[in-house]
Parts: sequence; C-alpha cells; structure tokens
Amino acid sequence: MSEVIQDVTKWLAWGGSGLGILTVLAYLFNWGIKFRLTGTTIFTLLLSASCWAFEQSYTPPFNVEGYKYAPIVYDNGFDLVVAQASKDFPKEAIKPTLLQIAGNLKGGGRNGAQVKVRLRKIESAGDGISKPIILGEIINDLKESKIIELPDRNYSPSEDLSNEADLKKNTSLEPYE
Repeated sequence: MSEVIQDVTKWLAWGGSGLGILTVLAYLFNWGIKFRLTGTTIFTLLLSASCWAFEQSYTPPFNVEGYKYAPIVYDNGFDLVVAQASKDFPKEAIKPTLLQIAGNLKGGGRNGAQVKVRLRKIESAGDGISKPIILGEIINDLKESKIIELPDRNYSPSEDLSNEADLKKNTSLEPYE
C-alpha cells in the first residue's frame, strides 16, 4: 500500500508541475483556458500534497502469527477494550490475538493510559441468560510504548457463595488494587 501511495504522490507532483508550466504559458500567450488550467494545477498539487501527508502518517497494521479474528465489541475510548471470541476459539490463539489487538491500538484520546485489552466469550447460563467468560487480558502502556502481559488467572466468578456476606464482598463496586 505504501509503495502505491509513493508512486501516486510522485506522478501527481510531476503532473502538477507540468500543468503549472502550461498554466504559466497560458497566461503569457493569453490562452482562453488559462483559468481552467489554474484550477486543475492547484487541484493536482493539492492531491499530491494530500497523498504525501498520508504517506508520512501511514503505519502498516501490527501482525502477530497465530492471531485469530475477534471483533472489538467494547471500547470506552480510554482504558478498556473488549474483543469477542467465537465459541470454538482455540486456546493457543488467545495470547497472539490479545497481542495483535493491543499492538494495533492508537493513542488518540487515550492520553497515555494503560489500556486493558480483554478477550471474552459468551456462554449460555440457561433460560436465555448468558454470562461473559474472560479468556485473557493484556495491558498496553501507551506512555511507555510497551505491552504488559498479565499472568493467567481464573476470571470466572465463584459458584459456591455460601452466605450473603460472601456475596457482598465479591460484588462490591469498590476499585481493586
């Protein structure tokens, strides 16, 4: 893609230069198409400058071998991105998928945040109810430009909550540290 942009930029610059010479000749010899040539020259040079600016800002996507497509289903625009894995998502593709999603995040309005990238799948809990199962999580530190891999941990909630005190403790809305 970047080679095509480079070629197009060169051709548009040469075309704009040639049209510029024709435009100067049109004004010198008072041709009737001098104003049309002026507009065409300016437009061609503008296209060339735009292609050059795009070429300077273009970065190819980050690719990781073993990645499997997982669409992003939630992005709060600051510090959390969640991707949806299919039901038959292979376990060996979890880490490469997380690395690729984290590597392709752009800073934008994230202001150097540490962005948590999670991969989840949805399992049926019966009677039309489903629950998300987090397969893995990784942190992309945009300020330091590095990806922090988190150790594997059990993300599933405890099923054997025996009393209400345990339930309150595990569902508290206080941030954990």
